[in-house]
Amino acid sequence: MPDLDKETFSKRIKRLYTYWQNTKNENETMDAICVVTGTDSDSSYYKTTAIQQWLFGVEVTDTAILFLDKLVVIIASPKKLQFFKQIENGKENDHLPRFKFITREKNESDKAFLTEAIELIKKSKDGKKIGTFPKEKFEGEFFKDWNKTMDQAGFEKIDASAIVASILAVKDDIELNNVKKASEITNKIFSKYLKDQIINIIDGEKKVKHAKLSEGVEQAVNDSKYVSGSDKQLVEICYPAIVQSGGNYSLKFSATSDKNNLHYGTIICALGFRYKNYCSNIVRTLMVDPPEKMQENYKYLLTLEEELIASLKEGVKLSELYDKIRQKCQDERPELVDKLTPNFGFLIGIEFREANYLISNKCTNTVKAGMTFQVSIGLSDLTNSDAKDNESKKYALFIGDTVQVNKDEAATILTQSKKKMENVGIFIKDEEGDEESEEEKTDGKKKKEETVDLLTRSTRGALIQNKTRSDTNQEQARREHQKELAKRLNEEARERLLAQKGPATKEKVRKAITAYRNAAQLPYKQTEIQELKIYVDKGHETIILPIFGCPTPFHISTLKNLSSSVEGDFTYLRLNFFHPGVAVNKPTAGTSSEGTYPNQDCVYIKEITYRATNIKEAGEISAPSTNLGLAFKYIKDMQKEFKEKEHEEKEKEGMVKQDSLILSNNKNNPKLKDLYIRPSTTQKRTPGTIEAHTNGFLYTSLRGEKVEILYNNIKHAIFQPCDHEIIILVHFHLKHAIMYGKKKIIDIQFYTEVGEVITDLGKHTKSGDRDDLIAEQAEREMRKKLNLAFKSFIEKVEGLTNHQIQFEKPFRDLGFNGTPNRSMVLLQPTSSCLINVTEQPPFVLTLDQIELIHFERVSFHLKNFDMVFIFKDYNKKVVMITSIPMNQLDQIKEWLNSCDIKYTEGLQSFNWPKIMKTITDDPEGFFDQGGWNFLEPESDEEVKEVDNDISDEEDDAYAPTESEDESESESESDYSGSDESDESESESGSGSESDDESGKSWSELEEEAKRADMEIDSDESDHDAKKRKKPMANSKSTSSAKKPRR
Repeated sequence: MPDLDKETFSKRIKRLYTYWQNTKNENETMDAICVVTGTDSDSSYYKTTAIQQWLFGVEVTDTAILFLDKLVVIIASPKKLQFFKQIENGKENDHLPRFKFITREKNESDKAFLTEAIELIKKSKDGKKIGTFPKEKFEGEFFKDWNKTMDQAGFEKIDASAIVASILAVKDDIELNNVKKASEITNKIFSKYLKDQIINIIDGEKKVKHAKLSEGVEQAVNDSKYVSGSDKQLVEICYPAIVQSGGNYSLKFSATSDKNNLHYGTIICALGFRYKNYCSNIVRTLMVDPPEKMQENYKYLLTLEEELIASLKEGVKLSELYDKIRQKCQDERPELVDKLTPNFGFLIGIEFREANYLISNKCTNTVKAGMTFQVSIGLSDLTNSDAKDNESKKYALFIGDTVQVNKDEAATILTQSKKKMENVGIFIKDEEGDEESEEEKTDGKKKKEETVDLLTRSTRGALIQNKTRSDTNQEQARREHQKELAKRLNEEARERLLAQKGPATKEKVRKAITAYRNAAQLPYKQTEIQELKIYVDKGHETIILPIFGCPTPFHISTLKNLSSSVEGDFTYLRLNFFHPGVAVNKPTAGTSSEGTYPNQDCVYIKEITYRATNIKEAGEISAPSTNLGLAFKYIKDMQKEFKEKEHEEKEKEGMVKQDSLILSNNKNNPKLKDLYIRPSTTQKRTPGTIEAHTNGFLYTSLRGEKVEILYNNIKHAIFQPCDHEIIILVHFHLKHAIMYGKKKIIDIQFYTEVGEVITDLGKHTKSGDRDDLIAEQAEREMRKKLNLAFKSFIEKVEGLTNHQIQFEKPFRDLGFNGTPNRSMVLLQPTSSCLINVTEQPPFVLTLDQIELIHFERVSFHLKNFDMVFIFKDYNKKVVMITSIPMNQLDQIKEWLNSCDIKYTEGLQSFNWPKIMKTITDDPEGFFDQGGWNFLEPESDEEVKEVDNDISDEEDDAYAPTESEDESESESESDYSGSDESDESESESGSGSESDDESGKSWSELEEEAKRADMEIDSDESDHDAKKRKKPMANSKSTSSAKKPRR
């Protein structure tokens, strides 16, 4: 069994007892509530199993849970009790009950546990009334013995369904997320699978049974295309999908899909899926060639559903809501009142249909924020007077959605599949329709064809035509959306830059380094100083050099470099110092220029050289050159240490002080073992464990290295499963950099490898093939196991942090190839960023920080283009991704448009540092001249138009002389027989410059040459039949004109 989420259990058991003990409803007052399960049940939706799943996250068979006054008794087998014993007894001040566990042995003949349970029930409050679930029947000896013992004990039994329904009705954030996920899956399977299947069947005029379509819906759950981002094992169907057509309609969710073939008329589809035991549902009606009356009825039904959802708010009684919608129909369309469904929906959650919360005239329960409803409204037994066959004479309309109740506003629709007439109407165009007069077409049929999906029985390519039309409409909608974004972009950018405009920030000036504050601090007592030798003072990071008989200190920071050499009997030590006119250090990130010497007017020493003999005189312990050798070594070491220290200080600049990690002593903290860390401080990898604590993660390697990552410092938490990858990882992109080792890092990840990175190509034997199959199977199982382990860790962390940390998963289907650093990688979007975390260094780009994206080198004759990201902070350097394949441009545009990100494109590559500097220097002037509109393609066309106007004016101003007229007429007579292409060339004249700039592609030139050759062939074939008026010289000039084009 899985681990128990103690925090969630504690909150929910507290909520259960608070509601039970404070309820004033007479039907809900009882001394004990008994939740008893057997082995098998007749239904998958029972209150007993629902309360188990709500509290413990799992369903446990052959178990009794007794909710008594301040005590919870659990009776189960020893193995199951190990799972329940994860529960800790509540303290006196947290209002949690105590827990008692009673072991039930299978071969226990005296049933002592039943006797003990009865005694405990009698001590709870008055000990007379017990809450049970009389309608729920289970199999098994334990369930039968329990009911028999309770009957003999003489307790008064009260139905506890109502109180459990009230407790489970309002959902917390975790439950709402599960319902939303289930709704998303349901929506995808209907829109991308079932609806497409039905359209393909109608287009191909196929015969498919309703039951076959229903089976296909159930199998679609196994396709990752429809269940992307979710564990397939946690998804299951709520009920067999319902597909009805051909006049036989039952607007109930207990209906089944019959074995009749799909009829091309009114088609009702209903399906629902569960995610982590939480249900969702959707109902849609598809109509093929609906007459006007049917369209009117459907549109009116849609307005009723919209009114129903808009009125579903906190504080509304369900009976009043039902009466309001029915009265609206009575006032506006009285002929449809009797056709309405008997109820307009019900509460949905762990149970698919909560009978205590029906939207009907008998239910007086009040709606509360956090509830989720299946809203469904329909019209049945409607007559189609324009029917062409018997199956179409009767029809029904049914619409349903899963919604979430809000506090002060209309309910939120979770199943977002479109349901307007143009989205569910399928209009078929026959060949006869093409012969109609233009007057009949303009009476309304043209408008329908423009707005409604069109299927043509006469051609099998109707769906392709639909897709082409929808692609055109999508492109137009995308352009309109981009225009709106462009207007908003310039306005918001101008306001933001003007608001940020203020006094320039002063750069931090480092304090001047002093070796000694005064001369008294010099170590005069040292032997080297007294003997006027070179002395290295490591404590003060200073070199004391004897100059003209005086010991002179130099801080190590003033030393540029030094060298030592031996020439003959002497050793030389040369020291070079920083001085005015020489750069002190190289420019770093964030600085535009090199550092200069602080005091340009000081007296300085550029270099100094010392010489000492290598010959040891009599009475000397060592040669004089020994001092130079030791000084050289000590100075080198000190200079290295100083540079490392200075580098660390630079790394720590701008670091934000982090809070301290609060360790949790809970043994069941979410953790993952055997993970490696990237970036690593050592060459040899060492595995470790990452564990979630109270306010952050702690990673501990086997070497004892520790890394602390606080929750409030995590900007993006990313989980990348091992599907299609050789590693599985969790990646953290931080708000503020942290120090790891001696490096400042903003991205850190923990990963483990899956499968073999190296494959042995020398295996050729049959036994080797069998080994490969076994290895592949083992790898698949390992991938599945690792994915489950990581997902379990993520879910626990999200629950532990109350969803403060939410892990994002990359959408591989939206991914595209590009080169953000050195190598080409697969870049994948998540809900809030664009990432590649498989290769190092990682690439994580936050979408909220992006102002604009520009595509460079966009041309059809090029294979690749570049993508430039401009940030809202114009002082930040732009990011560029190069070498993106051209065939992925439309996909990227669609993704950016859905994220409300403005993009532009062009042929040229820009000098972005220069452009950004121009903008930051004069932002007002930039936006007064149009702002980012200079990147729009229309701006290039305007420039070309201006150039053409200028050239036209020049042509008008030019007046030729008589001699020139004569020469022109002669040239015209010589080339009067040239082909059309030559004429177009001569006519272009002054516009040749613009033509040369634009140029034609090789494919266009080839097509022109082929057309010209075909014209020549046709002219030659006609020459024998008819006399040609043109002379032979003309044909020669034509053929000679074609050669250069090849």
